[in-house]
Amino acid sequence: MYAQDNNNASGTKARTAGAAKSDNNRFEVSKQLDIFNALIKEVEMFYVDTVDIKKTIRRGVDAMLKGLDPYTEYIPEDEMEQLKFLTTGEYGGIGAYIRFREGGTVITEPFEGMPAAEAGLKAGDLIVAVDTVDAVGLSSDKVSELLKGVPNTKMTVKVQRPGEKKVRNFEVVRKQVIVNQVVHYGVYDGNTGYIYLKSFTDKSAQEIKTAFEEMKKDHRIGSLILDLRDNGGGILEGAVQIVNLFVPKGKEVLTMKGRESQWDRTYRTYNEPIDTVMPIVLLINGSSASASEIVSGALQDMDRAVLVGQRSFGKGLVQSTRDLPYDGKLKVTTNKYYIPSGRCIQQLDYSHRNPDGSVAVIPDSLTSVFYTENSRPVRDGGGIRPDFEIEEDKMPTMIYYLYADKDYILFDYVTNWVSRHKTISPAEDFVYTDEDYESFKKHIIEKNFEYDRQSGKALDALKEVAAFEGFTGEDSTLFIALEEKLKPNLERDLERYKKDIKALISSEIVKRYYYQRGEIKHNLRDDNTFQKALDVLKDRDLYHKTLKPSTELQVTPEEKMALYKSAVKENV
Repeated sequence: MYAQDNNNASGTKARTAGAAKSDNNRFEVSKQLDIFNALIKEVEMFYVDTVDIKKTIRRGVDAMLKGLDPYTEYIPEDEMEQLKFLTTGEYGGIGAYIRFREGGTVITEPFEGMPAAEAGLKAGDLIVAVDTVDAVGLSSDKVSELLKGVPNTKMTVKVQRPGEKKVRNFEVVRKQVIVNQVVHYGVYDGNTGYIYLKSFTDKSAQEIKTAFEEMKKDHRIGSLILDLRDNGGGILEGAVQIVNLFVPKGKEVLTMKGRESQWDRTYRTYNEPIDTVMPIVLLINGSSASASEIVSGALQDMDRAVLVGQRSFGKGLVQSTRDLPYDGKLKVTTNKYYIPSGRCIQQLDYSHRNPDGSVAVIPDSLTSVFYTENSRPVRDGGGIRPDFEIEEDKMPTMIYYLYADKDYILFDYVTNWVSRHKTISPAEDFVYTDEDYESFKKHIIEKNFEYDRQSGKALDALKEVAAFEGFTGEDSTLFIALEEKLKPNLERDLERYKKDIKALISSEIVKRYYYQRGEIKHNLRDDNTFQKALDVLKDRDLYHKTLKPSTELQVTPEEKMALYKSAVKENV
């Protein structure tokens, strides 16, 4: 907010200074564009080799925008379909993930109830041809173009199934693929509803409402767990609508503040809610970002839900799209958002980078205290902190390399395992045996699986520094002993990380039979964060006590409003 200036002379002077600054900015923009245009022309004419101008300019544009923040990006016309999918969860096609590997493009995951799965296509199938077009060797982008199309059109997809010599033909009818963001919902522990939301689209709120009302009607649930873990966000309106399901009409959910006051906007709940009293526990982790943080932060600030899990990612920025020539768009960061307590939870300060270009994390010591409606203290910066923090098991790097392995060692093993087992137990009961794990160990050793070890890299770097500073000549036995200890030993690590690797394989197997819904049901069985949520909801005294203010702290509404105004003014 700005105070009215009654001094006419000073007001005129300020407007004159502002106009001069604007003129200088316009001149600088024009000057730099002239330089850029001249550079492109000179390089195109005189560079020693032929230059792909489109790729060269795209690299420059991407690097320029990356220097602002990771969320500002250029979207050309040929990538608009992906933007539409992110906002609506819809596209015309067969409903499957595909990925390029040596030899061609394979199906990695058909979606439940979609054309690929209904036609009988499976994970591991190598796409040989689409209708009369040979697909062998084509990139996954090219194959995707062949598979997508107008709903209700037919095509023949030819695939080579692992372990088979004969090519299989599948007639597939494209349809409007709608990827449900509520991947799984169900009732646990007698009367607690559970909903897992994967992302935020324009239909997410309706999906949650449908699941909630079904469980309330058919199972008379008395409490709810909303799982936003690993949910990287999506459209802002979807988050506001979901908050609206559980709080009264007219409540402020967030305020957006930009560089110019005309970009500011306040979002309030505008519909009647479906429930305002049922106990809710919301699950978050370090990959819960953006719209997930709006929902979790707003419900925390309103004392409407107890949060369990790990601190969220910390993205307090909002992007808008701007039209560009030739049907492209610029997705650009235009605002910071402030949730009901007045706090902005942005963790990284992209406007003040370190000398090396890296971005500093706002330390906890520099964050400020804000207060919920019940005067509970909460902090800005660094994401949303849960009311009950559950320590997350550190995943060994070996798991990452197994999952992302370019040689598909784990993927092929699971494909082969599934081909030998027509059915398995229900998702929540399936057990991957020690005997099966021994077969996996044999498989991966035979394939000479290699994985990066960060400790070994760090030791090499330390040795270089020590040699430069002249320390290694005195006594190198410590380095030799440590190097021997850190040397990769596949058989040893397969046993050391057996529990984690078995869990990964088990989850991948279940997904082949029961899709993402079954994978979530299977993983909840040994989920400490989920179990803590159930425990909190069972103990209603603990639940209500958590949402009450500390007896040592009472903050008046006037004090909270003063904090809110101060925070919005200082952070923009």
